[in-house]
Amino acid sequence: MLRLLFLTQVVPYPPDSGPKIKTYHVLRYLAGQGHQITLASFIRDHEKPFLHHLRDYCQEIFVAPIHRSRIADGMAYFEGLRAGLPFLITRDAQPEMQHLIDRLAARQQFDIVHADQVTMAQYALRFRRLCDASAGSSPAIVFDAHNAVYEIVERARQTALPLLQPVLALEANRLKRYEGNLIDQFDHTLAVSEIDKTALQSAAVEKAKDTSRKNLASKISVIPIAVDCADLAIRKQKERTNDILAVSTLYYPPNADGIRWFMNQVFPMVRRRIPAATLTVVGARPPKDIIEFGARNAECVQVTGYVPDLQEYFERAAVMVVPVRAGSGMRVRILEALARGIPVVTTTTGVEGIDAVDGKHLLVADEPARFADAVARLLGDSNLRMSLSESGRRLVEERYDWRVVLPKLEAVYTLLRSG
Repeated sequence: MLRLLFLTQVVPYPPDSGPKIKTYHVLRYLAGQGHQITLASFIRDHEKPFLHHLRDYCQEIFVAPIHRSRIADGMAYFEGLRAGLPFLITRDAQPEMQHLIDRLAARQQFDIVHADQVTMAQYALRFRRLCDASAGSSPAIVFDAHNAVYEIVERARQTALPLLQPVLALEANRLKRYEGNLIDQFDHTLAVSEIDKTALQSAAVEKAKDTSRKNLASKISVIPIAVDCADLAIRKQKERTNDILAVSTLYYPPNADGIRWFMNQVFPMVRRRIPAATLTVVGARPPKDIIEFGARNAECVQVTGYVPDLQEYFERAAVMVVPVRAGSGMRVRILEALARGIPVVTTTTGVEGIDAVDGKHLLVADEPARFADAVARLLGDSNLRMSLSESGRRLVEERYDWRVVLPKLEAVYTLLRSG
């Protein structure tokens, strides 16, 4: 049994977005292994009602409010410019969380501190510094990267407005340097795919000495994002439809960018091929232009906003689209769709990190015309939909169920404590 301090940027419940799904299943698994988990998380007002759902897995839960506003974000950005740090780090350098970490370091010991996402790494490092300063026993520290974040920003730069490109280039460079430093400072780093592991190694190599470069690969383990196949039953379509479903966290810029691209460049071509095709876009806090697109095309487009229960939309969907153009890590929505037997069309970027084969488990296309062809092909071919549905479900059961994936995390913890 290990004593674990788990640091999260969001309360990992409900499991309705990629980061929360990932972290929720990790907590479930670790609690099931008998480990004692203390959760320290940022919290927003709307998250407070969900804390009790985590008490089955966490022995203790501590929270720190996070304050976000345009003024606060602006100040954080200029502080980053002054300090040479990424905006994401200065944005989340909050006094309330710093004080919480100080109190936890003073009152109890942990075997492992697990920093979930890049913005929480600063607090794991702070915890260790406090332990070292007090001559107490220092825990092992683990950086759970989720993504190589600098890659997300760099890809976003490539499709951004010219005015924003220099800003994003600066942020990508600072993130790359920061993430590379974390690989050196932490005892172990977790990546969700070999692609992300390579990107993180690349960031670390630029500062590593020749003697330490050889050890980089051993300091990074690939543990894919996992889902619970037992909870993701194969959906039963109530009726034959031509509905195209997109589910995204729409306040996340790369997701909104992909939906805009699909709406403006792909969906009109699908409609020319299949006039009965409809589009349903589900996701929290859709930007104004996406809402307006739905309003202008109300006869064939529905933009719902956040929906707590997606079952109705899964049962109605003929196809799910995941039109990601900028990103890193793994798309949990693809795993969930495959587990539910919903045929998926995505991009090369969207399928990164998932061992899915184009034409066997899903369809992959990057150009608007090819993406539209793939969607129209699925809408018109029931045999192909059934074939993808069956093979996609098998893939997730065999490779990405949390009971298959997460023993690898236990092995990392065991190695750290024995070493």
